[in-house]
Amino acid sequence: MEKIANGVWRLCFGQPENHTPVRLRKTEIRTEQLGKLECPGTPPFASQEIVVRQTARGVHIELPLAAEEHIYGFGLQLHRLDHTGRKKMIRVNSDPVADTGDSHAPVPFYVSTAGYGVYVDTARYATFYCGTNLRKGASEHKKFAAKAVGTSEIELYGYQVSEGNRAVVVDVPSAEGIDVYLFEGPDIAAAVQRYNLFSGGGCLPPAWGLGMWYRAYSAAKKEDVMRLAHTFREDRMPVDVFGFEPGWQTKAYSCSFVWDEGRFPGHEEMLEELHEMNYRVNLWEHLFVHPTSPIYSVLKPYSGDYEVWEGLVPDLSLPEARKIFSEHHEKEFVDKGIAGFKLDECDSSDFVHSNWSFPDIAEFPSGMDGEQMHNMLGAFYQETIQAPFEKAGKRTLSQVRASGALASPYPFVLYSDLYNHKVFIRGVAGCGFSGLLWSPEVRQAESPEDLIRRIQTTVFSPMALLNCWRIPNPPWMQVDRDKNIRGEFLDNYEQIRDICRTLFEIRMALIPYLYTAYARYSMEGRPPFRALVMDYPDDPNTYGIDDAYMMGEAVLVAPLVAGAAERTVYLPHGTWRCFWTNKSYEGGQTYTFAPGLERIPVLVKEGTLLPLAKPMPFVADEAVFDVTLHAYGDNARECRLYEDDGRSFAYRNGEYNWVTVSVNPDGTIRTERTGAYEGRRYRFSGIATFLNI
Repeated sequence: MEKIANGVWRLCFGQPENHTPVRLRKTEIRTEQLGKLECPGTPPFASQEIVVRQTARGVHIELPLAAEEHIYGFGLQLHRLDHTGRKKMIRVNSDPVADTGDSHAPVPFYVSTAGYGVYVDTARYATFYCGTNLRKGASEHKKFAAKAVGTSEIELYGYQVSEGNRAVVVDVPSAEGIDVYLFEGPDIAAAVQRYNLFSGGGCLPPAWGLGMWYRAYSAAKKEDVMRLAHTFREDRMPVDVFGFEPGWQTKAYSCSFVWDEGRFPGHEEMLEELHEMNYRVNLWEHLFVHPTSPIYSVLKPYSGDYEVWEGLVPDLSLPEARKIFSEHHEKEFVDKGIAGFKLDECDSSDFVHSNWSFPDIAEFPSGMDGEQMHNMLGAFYQETIQAPFEKAGKRTLSQVRASGALASPYPFVLYSDLYNHKVFIRGVAGCGFSGLLWSPEVRQAESPEDLIRRIQTTVFSPMALLNCWRIPNPPWMQVDRDKNIRGEFLDNYEQIRDICRTLFEIRMALIPYLYTAYARYSMEGRPPFRALVMDYPDDPNTYGIDDAYMMGEAVLVAPLVAGAAERTVYLPHGTWRCFWTNKSYEGGQTYTFAPGLERIPVLVKEGTLLPLAKPMPFVADEAVFDVTLHAYGDNARECRLYEDDGRSFAYRNGEYNWVTVSVNPDGTIRTERTGAYEGRRYRFSGIATFLNI
């Protein structure tokens, strides 16, 4: 057992493969930040407690699992939060239709309520059996229930649940060796922090990335885009990011990465006008390169042996391929003001589209096979696209459909072509276990109520995005796709628009609070969005809660779905206040909330001084947030905000402040700035005990 950093240990067996996330990583372990975390100083297990051996299949690993432990993680898992007693295959797949482990972003990392984490460094389709089986003979001395034969499903299958001490069994196919990393606690949150800092720390998005996003109709032309852009500003709908779908290119599925001047004549003038209106532009793309693309011929020697959608699959593990792909994006897009990209459909598909991606038997010039490349393609893309933004000194926040291990430093948010609202909520709760960000984007709605409920979830999520690729007009005008296309609008669309505007404004008000949460993610590895069990691991009532989550340090969000006028919410120990009314609730209990259509249950920890900004229509480069301090409880006296220029990498050189805001006994406000940033991004205008949005 080798100590890698404070609280991080490595066990090496045999000869690990060359192509693993750790061996191919470009990010650095945040050793200094890891050193600041307190820990017991001993690995979670002694080396003799871990069984590792070579088999005909590959590598077999067994790790201890006590009877009372619960297991979380494995990347973005949309069908389950608590994986105890389950089998998980770490395989990227765009159609995670069942609770098998398949995911847009599977990660061979898990954490336990016992307060530790385990990462198996592989790009293979590893399978984790999380206490599913006992060793031969282990049941010989068990005390069985008196009923010998089950006569119901509960009785029959209940007998199959293993009791007593178990193991996490890991099957890594093909490998002849493996590195296993252990992360100390003392609790789940600390283990996750260590994993994120081991990965390179969390990302810090630009301030504008935390505003509202809108993706336009896939068939939109220049005049359609500009009509929407002007309408949003005229209707006072806050929007920061305007996204283009496939039609901006001359070829898509696969991609040319060249503007279509037929659909977007004078596209540079269009972009300039959008920039003058303070929109950030995001472009959809695939990784797959069409033969007409200017980078096709130079990428061909550095691509896999199978095409996808009649395009090359560049081997982005190679520096030559990364350089070609990155430099094209730099010269043609980033240098011309494009703020980010959306990488679509890079996550394979086993259940819907046979031609969705390359086969597992594909071979790449680097020596990687298709299986390994599937599990790492999303991370390679993120690293490649981040490079031109680093060179330009500009931060981005972008989207990606596949990710994996060690991804927390990359400023990319996951999304999906799935549509189930409850599944999307579970994604927000679970993504924080594995260094991932997830967008429960609004992709479609069955009714105005459904639209409002989905927007409420997304404004309290890592990325507030409306993906309106199916409709030419805003969804508040008409949610029915066919009617929207025909221009048949709802009679009360102005009322629906006004509700949506208020929700957008709530998101804009939360930016200082969210930006501070992301700063902690960057510096300390603490996820900005987390399942309740991460904050309350000693409360078994939180272990299975997958429809509520923590946002930052003080806010608990419990979304509602269409058709439900009320819902129950379990509040952990302590005192909580309603975000909307400041009403007090004692924790350790379950409450029923019926907040009406325009609100969802949002609770704030007693004693929180919550900084809420006056909503802006967009976040300009030099924006100064006019902040009102909302006191939740009589003892709410202090808050701390992170402050920097909001867009560059100067913070890495120490150009940032921590702003401590205190309320004096006479009700006046006192601020103290500590740091080297000379600007001011916050202006404090007063104290309130109720929302005025």
